[in-house]
Amino acid sequence: MIRHRPFGSEHPYAVTGDQRVPALPVGGESCELRVRAAPGVDAVVCEWSGPSGVETWPLLPPSAGPAGSDDGGDGGHLAAAQARSLADRSFWSVTTPPLTAGTPYRYRFVSTTASGAVRRTRWFSVAAGAWSASGGTLSLDGGADRLVPGSVEWLTGPEGPRRVRFALRLAEGEHVVGFGERYDAVDQRGRTLDAVVFEQYKAQGAHGRTYLPMPFALVVGAAGSWGFHVRTARRTWYDVGATTPDRLVVEADLDGDDALCIGVFDGSPASVVRQFLDEAGRPEELPDWVFRLWASGNEWNTQARVMAEMDAHHEHDIPVGALVIEAWSDESTFTAFRDARYEVNEDGGPHRLADFTFPADGAWPDPRKMVKELHARDVKVLLWQIPLLKMRPHPTGQLAADARAAVAGGFVVTEDDGRPYRNRGWWFPLALMPDLASEKARAWWTEKRRYLVEEVGIDGFKTDGGEHAWGHDVVHGAGSARGLAGNNRFPVEYARAYGDLLRSAGKAPVTFSRAGFTGSQAHGAFWAGDEDSTWSGFRSAVVAGVTAGACGIVYWGWDLAGFSGDVPDPELYLRAGAASAFMPIMQYHSEFNHHRLPLRDRTPWNVAERTGDERVLPVFRRFAHLRERLVDYLSSSASAAVAGGAPLMRGLFFDHPADASAWAVVDRQFLLGDALLVAPVLSPGARTWDVYLPEGSWVDVWTGEVVNGGRTVTRPAPIDEIPVYCRSSAWPGLREVFADLP
Repeated sequence: MIRHRPFGSEHPYAVTGDQRVPALPVGGESCELRVRAAPGVDAVVCEWSGPSGVETWPLLPPSAGPAGSDDGGDGGHLAAAQARSLADRSFWSVTTPPLTAGTPYRYRFVSTTASGAVRRTRWFSVAAGAWSASGGTLSLDGGADRLVPGSVEWLTGPEGPRRVRFALRLAEGEHVVGFGERYDAVDQRGRTLDAVVFEQYKAQGAHGRTYLPMPFALVVGAAGSWGFHVRTARRTWYDVGATTPDRLVVEADLDGDDALCIGVFDGSPASVVRQFLDEAGRPEELPDWVFRLWASGNEWNTQARVMAEMDAHHEHDIPVGALVIEAWSDESTFTAFRDARYEVNEDGGPHRLADFTFPADGAWPDPRKMVKELHARDVKVLLWQIPLLKMRPHPTGQLAADARAAVAGGFVVTEDDGRPYRNRGWWFPLALMPDLASEKARAWWTEKRRYLVEEVGIDGFKTDGGEHAWGHDVVHGAGSARGLAGNNRFPVEYARAYGDLLRSAGKAPVTFSRAGFTGSQAHGAFWAGDEDSTWSGFRSAVVAGVTAGACGIVYWGWDLAGFSGDVPDPELYLRAGAASAFMPIMQYHSEFNHHRLPLRDRTPWNVAERTGDERVLPVFRRFAHLRERLVDYLSSSASAAVAGGAPLMRGLFFDHPADASAWAVVDRQFLLGDALLVAPVLSPGARTWDVYLPEGSWVDVWTGEVVNGGRTVTRPAPIDEIPVYCRSSAWPGLREVFADLP
């Protein structure tokens, strides 16, 4: 009838109606104590025990309004679930007096109904921490002179150190790039941000949140460059000269640890990233087919629909190299094709292909034959995955057996008390989560998918949704990792597990993830997550690609022109398609729309039909064919990046770190490999576009004109061209790539 959780759901950016706010106070702060009570509760009081004895305080009754959330739903089929999770959570509350640091307090709640029924919660404990100059050991592995003397402070409570903060020197004119994939700006100087894995459904650039954070940054100045890595998987916070212009203040969660080490690297920008990857994990070279066009649509949910879409690519002369099938499974096990008939393995063991019967009139009458035919067309196939065992609605059949086996076998992430962790997020609420940091859990989970690779012939997996672990006391790795460190590492282990499965079956480890953390560089490809079809989303994607590259992500792309909402207008679609032709991964995708007409597929023929614009198909076709010609260049450039060279998609500062003018365009221009400078047209209605060219000789790839750099040039911006310049020294080897395009 009454519930209080001191830490609430532990949503990183919102508080809930049943928690203590703040959960871990600092001396001198008050706490708001929140309670949820069932209908019929007439009164709630708090019994508070402190140095002065026990006091009883009445709680204020619920009032309308959101429970501390700063978010809301904003369209798309997932938005309703998100909005419900963040909607009005009426609660009872009381605010404590300021707490004295180090003093233990206890409290509980008592509710009374109209009938006189009384319920009491258990006693809870709270103690305020205090900041001081002592409490642990902070060490810098290199670059100790960059630490601001006297800046190290420790927040300590009765349980031990809670956080540490310190400041690094920032010189005038230094730019700070990194912190994982970021959407708001390439240069984070003057901003504040944090690093915690989070599923921000759309508008990531507006919120400053990311699926793929890292506690690493590259600092570039005219006098040289350096970087740092906070060697932790727990949450970190950064004030990058926002409060004090010449200081980069770092704050890190400790969760009781009394030591933290910072790696500091010096050298060129590429050298700094290389040193970071030496300890974080180096990327692995992927096969050339990943550089061809990827196609998908969430509503391609039958074999007939999939083959029809592939036929349409052929009919319209749009070369495609990879197909991602999202809506293939029964949406419960994510191991069985929808409509397949089979006997339940009550022990949760794996099936083989022979165990399944596929109805001739079903959604997927012959998956193996389908994949074989797609391979004959030179199209690779990836299947969508979610790292959860859904528990709503109540599981039946194989899912129920899998859930029982997972819990009994110790294959799930747990709470600190040993109970299975239940997903606290808004997508698939209360689902169980496989403990992919545990070797035995990884083996159990991936063996259930082995037949898809070895017998059906699948070439990779879209490893979606790696952001579901919340909580400071969640246990990963069968007890080897706890709380925030395990939560941030979960998407790394997720992609690793599927990559290992593919390798063990003789396939390249091609996974396609949106979430990640330090170490993700070694595990497959990534895309920038969910976004509407807007120009602002387009601009954010360019920033995301540059920042991901600056942290060592080689294989990266986005849902070109956005995946959510109505189809993009022709100009946005073609500008985004042109830009994507010059990014590491070129792919389009569309969100589920309940099969309502008209279709929202992002195929060029559907966009052409929906908008009535005759330019769409021929212009998109032109860039798709150009993409085919770029595969060799992309492959060799990626190989160089994997071997320790500069990132494949990178900011101009990697090659021109002392060029101050390059920073003026850092959010809208990038280099692709060593030879190509790309300047996407990022605004509607543009007839010309300004491009900054660093020092040197450059060639306009569309006209062959040689242009001297060190200045900004203005060129025409027709819809069938994107401003791209090639270094003159590389032009002889790339001239034919751009010659005689359709």
